[in-house]
Amino acid sequence: MLLAFFVSATSFGQTNLELISSVDRVQPMTGIVFWAENSQDLNTLRDKVQLEFSYLVYSDVVQNQGQYDWSVVDDLLSTAASRGRQVVLRFRYTYPGVTSPSVPNYIRNGSGYNDRTLSVEGAATYVPDWSSTELQAFTLEFFTNFAARYDSDPRLAVTQIGFGSYSEYHLYDGPFALGDTFPSKAFQTTFLNHVDAAFDELQWTVSIDAADAGNTPFAVSSALRNLNFGLFDDSFLHSDHSTSDGEYNRSSWLAFGADRANTNIAGGEFSYYSDYDQEHVLDLPNGPHGTSYEDLAATYGISYMIGNDQLSVGQSAARIEQAGMNSGYNFEVTAYSTTGSMTSVTISNTGIAPIYYDAYPTVGGTRSAASLKGLVAGQSSTFLINALPDESGLTIECDRLVAGQEIQYDADLVGGTAGLIGDVNQDGVVDFLDISPFISVLSSGGFQAEADINGDAAVDFLDISPFVGLLAG
Repeated sequence: MLLAFFVSATSFGQTNLELISSVDRVQPMTGIVFWAENSQDLNTLRDKVQLEFSYLVYSDVVQNQGQYDWSVVDDLLSTAASRGRQVVLRFRYTYPGVTSPSVPNYIRNGSGYNDRTLSVEGAATYVPDWSSTELQAFTLEFFTNFAARYDSDPRLAVTQIGFGSYSEYHLYDGPFALGDTFPSKAFQTTFLNHVDAAFDELQWTVSIDAADAGNTPFAVSSALRNLNFGLFDDSFLHSDHSTSDGEYNRSSWLAFGADRANTNIAGGEFSYYSDYDQEHVLDLPNGPHGTSYEDLAATYGISYMIGNDQLSVGQSAARIEQAGMNSGYNFEVTAYSTTGSMTSVTISNTGIAPIYYDAYPTVGGTRSAASLKGLVAGQSSTFLINALPDESGLTIECDRLVAGQEIQYDADLVGGTAGLIGDVNQDGVVDFLDISPFISVLSSGGFQAEADINGDAAVDFLDISPFVGLLAG
């Protein structure tokens, strides 16, 4: 005969802890992004913006062979960090309408290099000579040195990499020629593999335009598509965006995998196809063309979006903040308990994308062994910490933050003893009706305090024997 046992949680060392907290600002490395040079709007928005964007050109760093001056990069990163933000950085060779050279002098002055200005998008534009083996070798060397210096730098959140106009893998309305005005597919393949090997931590991204089979080798190489890069889309929310799977932007996103944002950061820039686009991209409820920013951002798992003109076109600081808070990750603590020797915390990602750098639930100065990195939107995980909470409570620590930043979480948990141990179906008694729900929790790998029979803050095979003991009396 099965007997019912009423066992208090504290007798098994399991006590729920009170935790009240809320996310009240844009989270680090997410949100609407303003240009680093736009100090007026950045000062107005303060912590409503967590990222700053900047272009740099290669010749800003190198003019003479082997001589690297990183001061322009360091100054940019330090200024952003002093304002409590990280940088989204894009190096480029070509910008329509800009004629100043972006290639180091030693290459431009070398034998056989064709230094030139061509018409791109109807404007005189400096276009590098990609037939130059010296330029190719320099570009590989540059990212080797850049990664060695900045891969683990917390001031840098994302680097955007590419070729052609704006480094977006195209040369619209210009003299496109592989191996001449644009890198050959063979060199692109070498370059992409090289960059992937160079970065261990930093999120590096390419434009969705790289899906174009005529311009790049991605379409015919699954190995390249499987490299560890994210995507950016610099015409987000234009009038036809994602109206069908065959629409250019959507098909480009899909070419790299519909779930890519589960492992690599996704971002972009609001469309400049028309003034109307810029003026209405953050309108609610329907955005500029029937879809809100929040809805389209959720479709692609967007963590950040460049919106440098949003204040100037009339959007409010409050709306910019709201859109930023609806981007990227958002954590909610759904369970928080202690056994007297360790702490268990269950965290759900209620945002639209993961966090892409290691972040650790921490109590008493001790981090969990497992990281929140990669916790997919809509999923939760339980973290065990070999420490007890102190006056600092529960925090989320991340080495990629700059001074003044904090990863917040939502929580509304009442303290006290847990439910009746063994009463997995929560009907007030421990009996055979608890067997099936116990097995469900055990097989799911999740956590429920009533199923943690031995009180070690985990539900696993070690709970089976004591559970059977409860049932048998």
